Amino acid sequence: MINKISYCVVFYLVILFFPLLSFSQTSEQKALEAKRERLQEEIKEINRLLFAERKEKGNVLDQMDALDQRINVRQELIRVTNQQSNLLNRQINVNIRNISKLREDLKILKEDYANLIQRTYQNKSQTNRLMFLLSAENFFQAFKRLQYMQQYAKHRKKQGESIVKKTEELAGLNQELVRQRKEKEQLLAENKAVKDKLYKEIETQKTLLRSIRQNETRYAAAIEEKQKESRKIDREIERLIRDAIANSNKASGKASSSVTFALTPEAKLIADNFSANKGRLIWPVEKGIKSQGYGVYADKLYPGIKHRNNGVTITTDQGSKARAIFEGEVIAIISVPGGGKGVTLKHGNYISAYYNLTNIYVKKGDKVAAKEVLGDINTNRFDGATKLKFYLYRDSDRLNPEEWIYQL
Repeated sequence: MINKISYCVVFYLVILFFPLLSFSQTSEQKALEAKRERLQEEIKEINRLLFAERKEKGNVLDQMDALDQRINVRQELIRVTNQQSNLLNRQINVNIRNISKLREDLKILKEDYANLIQRTYQNKSQTNRLMFLLSAENFFQAFKRLQYMQQYAKHRKKQGESIVKKTEELAGLNQELVRQRKEKEQLLAENKAVKDKLYKEIETQKTLLRSIRQNETRYAAAIEEKQKESRKIDREIERLIRDAIANSNKASGKASSSVTFALTPEAKLIADNFSANKGRLIWPVEKGIKSQGYGVYADKLYPGIKHRNNGVTITTDQGSKARAIFEGEVIAIISVPGGGKGVTLKHGNYISAYYNLTNIYVKKGDKVAAKEVLGDINTNRFDGATKLKFYLYRDSDRLNPEEWIYQL
């Protein structure tokens, strides 16, 4: 009897805390599913923006960058799908254990209920019940016996209801188990398809690498040209920022040689708001993908060659426009000799720069709101790529835009 009571206590504790476990796993599953959908959407955007119609026209270097990016996203997608599959596996195991416990509990309930029915049948005679009451030694004992008979009938009814409820619960768990197993099978099938595509892309990458090795001189020249253009843009943006700091400080009476902005109360409020939104700032384009990230990275073919990107490059649709990531003031229009145009905005002591524009819709001194259009993003006439180069600074110090823009 003690074993039965202990078993029931353990079972009801499991039933009590299982919904909390189930809720946490469901939340984790939803988060993983959202991440998986985002990665799948990113692959679609990479295919659409980096490969569609430009595959043959783009140079081998651009194709390598695009292919490498798609391989990285596919690898992340495989990792997330594996996490989902493992989580489902844990949920399935929990369900199997709970189904087993429910079956045992149901068996005990049915045995108890059968004993109750048997005893009820043996004492079903109205005369027996009446004699049971009349044989009491006093009124108080007769009242207690009446209470016992009522409680016994109520307990029997409750046992019957418990059996119905647990039978329904068991059926529900069985259905959920079937659904989870199907979902796991689907995830595994999707993962296999993604892996197959990944292997093909790695082979394509190897083919491209072989073609590059055959044209090493042209490859090195293409890298040097890109690096030269990038350095030219960086120098011009940083010169404009230094000039803006000097002019702003001169106007406020502070030493013009300072490398930081002298902030008015209004400018400090904007800067504080900007800083408070770190990681939540809007994209500088309405739609696009990050095609090149921030920082120094080794060349895929010649690790000795280092590439530096002081901002991020975002590939978008032809006809797209650059927009302000936050309220601010236009402090300069960028114009690189032999290159493109751009806009720099001041947000307190933070600077955002948008380069590779054609038509510019703002001028120096304009106050702009978040999402306000700054200019059209240029589409390269040779490869059809529409790319925005985006930079972020605090005073004259470079910042990593990926840490500031939401999901960049």
